[in-house]
Amino acid sequence: MKGTIMKLSNILKKSLVLGVSALLLCSCEDFLTIYPTDKTVLEDYWKTKEDVEMMATGAYKAMIASNIQQSAIIWGSYRSDELNLLSSSTNTALKNITAMNLLGTNSWCYWGAFYTVINDCNLVLKHAPEVVEIDPEFTSGDYDVIRSQMLALRSLCYFYLVRAFRDVPYNQEAYENDTQELYYGQTAPDSVLQCCINDLEEAAEISIATGGYGTTSWKNTGFITTDAIYAILADIYLWRGSLTHSQSDYEQCVYYANLVIDSKDALYNKQQGNSVVGSALKEDKYHLYDGEREYFYNFGMGNSRESILEWQYDGNNNVNSAVRDFYYATGSSDAHGLLMASSIFGGTPNTDANEAGGSTVFFSTNDYRYWAYIYDVTDGDATEYDIRKMCASSSDALTTNTTAAYTRKMGRSYEYFDQNWIVYRLTDVMLMKAEAQVQMASSDEDETTLKSAFDLVQTVNKRSMKTAATDTLKFVNYSSKEAMELLVLAERERELCFEGKRWFDLVRFSYRHMDTSYLDFSKTLYQMEQEGRTFAPVYNVMVDFVVRKYETGGNVVSYKLKTEPYLYFPISETQIDINPLLHQNPVYIQSTSADRVTD
Repeated sequence: MKGTIMKLSNILKKSLVLGVSALLLCSCEDFLTIYPTDKTVLEDYWKTKEDVEMMATGAYKAMIASNIQQSAIIWGSYRSDELNLLSSSTNTALKNITAMNLLGTNSWCYWGAFYTVINDCNLVLKHAPEVVEIDPEFTSGDYDVIRSQMLALRSLCYFYLVRAFRDVPYNQEAYENDTQELYYGQTAPDSVLQCCINDLEEAAEISIATGGYGTTSWKNTGFITTDAIYAILADIYLWRGSLTHSQSDYEQCVYYANLVIDSKDALYNKQQGNSVVGSALKEDKYHLYDGEREYFYNFGMGNSRESILEWQYDGNNNVNSAVRDFYYATGSSDAHGLLMASSIFGGTPNTDANEAGGSTVFFSTNDYRYWAYIYDVTDGDATEYDIRKMCASSSDALTTNTTAAYTRKMGRSYEYFDQNWIVYRLTDVMLMKAEAQVQMASSDEDETTLKSAFDLVQTVNKRSMKTAATDTLKFVNYSSKEAMELLVLAERERELCFEGKRWFDLVRFSYRHMDTSYLDFSKTLYQMEQEGRTFAPVYNVMVDFVVRKYETGGNVVSYKLKTEPYLYFPISETQIDINPLLHQNPVYIQSTSADRVTD
């Protein structure tokens, strides 16, 4: 891997500029993050426990930067069926993504912010062991915790990159000064994912246990703990299993999902009678909040018992400008965010919501999420809807589209927008497990495995339904592998919409139905193209889901979303200009004015 290619200088040197950041992650914590400017300062810097902690915290700070969070939304949600660009917007780059007019000049093809975080992690991993030998206050146990966090954070960044671009440069060496010439080229996804798995498995062995920071500390979800590592592992195995159709990968997904579920159960039972808030469903071990109050605890209060990992914003020292500008409002006096929920979220719920290409996301008005996640949801004539999820902090019970419950901008200040960004939460992991179990079922007759998957979906769905609701899910309606697969996919959109998950869910869904004879994840797309390989066609049902959001132009998008490489973004031409050894995604090399628009 090290013999390959990519100049990192212009991408990574940003992590070495002098900067001071106070109150980095939470107003109650006072961190000063100082980055050395050259090799001389760097050699004098790594001397104390505080030096290491400040640099490690700096990696977290880089991860909550607005361009990282914006990319998480654009890469993970906007490309899917759940978001549209505000109709009055003139944003060319986003319009071209919607129209599948993608070029390497599109600003959303830039990956530099993720490599800044990766380099921050590499710096800590390189120099922290030296401090153990120098500062007796920095013990090997302290080092283990920080090493665990940096390994996991680096792996999470690479996982984002693999899902967005497929073939990405992989590097574990720290960039420290301008004299370094680091060349790395794209590595095939199976190698990158295996490196991430190896690092995460090591990280899990030395990580701090979930709840280890104390009952009420934000660090339990703001920093990477054992449960966060298990969640990332479950996600990676589910991704890889869908790409390779590997039963063993699905089994590993279930294994790590169970570790998270069991850990959450044990922590809940340990804390019972102390500071646990909200009423849980007592008949299961998931201890989910009831549907009436779930929104407030997860998205209003934040750092809830269902949360596993979320990036922290306090509204003063750091503002979640990505969610604010995309979902809330583009300016303090504006009425809308830049992105809007598509028409499939509003109007009258339809029973086809759990079917392939269904016309709506929700199948019942008894679902609290139907009311809580979108404004003016009952307006059946609307083609776009303002997003309420993560924008309102109301703790009111949401049962109808009333003025009291749906006042715009309720509980949020534009200037001090303090909404956390949830990376993983319990219901996400539960549905990962259900998705893997469906694929593990030997046939439609494997009722035991399919029923286990159904029960997980039912638990997530039922907690969001009104107590008196009778239109809940029934296993008899989903007793085949195909029906269960679509049900899990539908429930994930209902539960996790706008959280940067949907496009990746759809890509996994497509891969599971693509001809494996065309797929090769041990090679980059460029290598396959050079060998004259034919790229696998994208699963047509996946395309049908994507084009649900289009009022016009859906047929054109269907035509353009043809083969595997189109599932990914092109490589930024800025990066290719820096390093000519990088190779563009083959389908974006030959473009004409007839089917491409310059950003």
